[in-house]
Amino acid sequence: MSESRTRMMVILALGITAVVVWWPQSSDCACLKISFLDIGQGDAIYIETPDNYDVLIDGGPGNSVLRALGTEMDFFDKTLDLVIATHPDLDHIGGLVDVLERFRVKHVLVTTNRNDTPAATAFLSAISEENAQQIQVEAGQLLRLGDSVYLEVLSPTGDETNWETNNASIVARLVYGDTAVMLTGDASLKIENYLAERYGSQLQSDVLKLGHHGSKTSTSDSWLTTVDPQHVVVSAGLDNRYGHPHQEVMARVFARAIKTSHTGIDGTVTFYSDGQTVWQK
Repeated sequence: MSESRTRMMVILALGITAVVVWWPQSSDCACLKISFLDIGQGDAIYIETPDNYDVLIDGGPGNSVLRALGTEMDFFDKTLDLVIATHPDLDHIGGLVDVLERFRVKHVLVTTNRNDTPAATAFLSAISEENAQQIQVEAGQLLRLGDSVYLEVLSPTGDETNWETNNASIVARLVYGDTAVMLTGDASLKIENYLAERYGSQLQSDVLKLGHHGSKTSTSDSWLTTVDPQHVVVSAGLDNRYGHPHQEVMARVFARAIKTSHTGIDGTVTFYSDGQTVWQK
C-alpha cells in the first residue's frame, strides 16, 4: 500500500476526514445493482445496494431521468437516500431539478465548484426547497451505503471553486467486497494522470464509466492500464453533436478487448455484483 493511501486510511480511521454513514435497512437481496441510465447525451447512474439504499449520481440534461428511474425503482418508492452531482454542467444536473421535486431526497453531495448558468441556479434552489442535507465532497471521504458497500471519493482535491467544471468532477470508486466500479464524471486526462500516479493499482475496477462520455479529453492509455476494467460504459446519446465517443478513445478500448456498452445504442446498461464477481444484465 502506498504511503499516501496509508495516510488516507489512517486519517479516516481517526475520524478526521468526514465519513457519511446511513444505518442499514433490511433486504433479502445480497447483490449490488448499478444502472447507467439511458437519458440521452449526459450522465445518470442509479445504484441500489444490498442494504436497500437508493443512490443517484447525476441526472442528465432533462426529465428523461424520471422515466428511467421509473423502470429501475419500485413504483411506490419515492425516496432517494443520496443524490450526487458530480459537477454543475447541464448534462449532469439538468434532470436533478425534477428529481428533487418528485422524490424525497435525504442527502445531496456536491463540490464547491459553481457554474453561473440557469441550470446550476435552479439546481441549488431545488436543493434548498427540498431541505435535503447538503454535504461538500472532497477527496478522502468514504461514503458508507449500508454495511457492505462504500463509495470512495478520489477527486477533487483542494478548493475547486474556480476550477474548470469538468476538472472539478467528482471521481469515485464504488466498492462491494472484492468488486469495484470506477465513476469518472467528466474528469480530464490531467486528473486521470494525477490519480493513476497517486494510487496506482489500487484503482483497479471491474467496470469503468468512460470519462466525459468517451471524449478524447479523457481515458488515456495509462488510465485504462491502471484501472484495468473488464467492462466499459459509454454514457452518451446516439449520434450526438459532439461525436462522443471519439474514435481514438474507442480504439484504445477495443485494443484491450474490453467488453463495451453504450447507453445510446443499448439503452440502460445494468451490472450486478455479489461482492465476488460482476456480471451484466
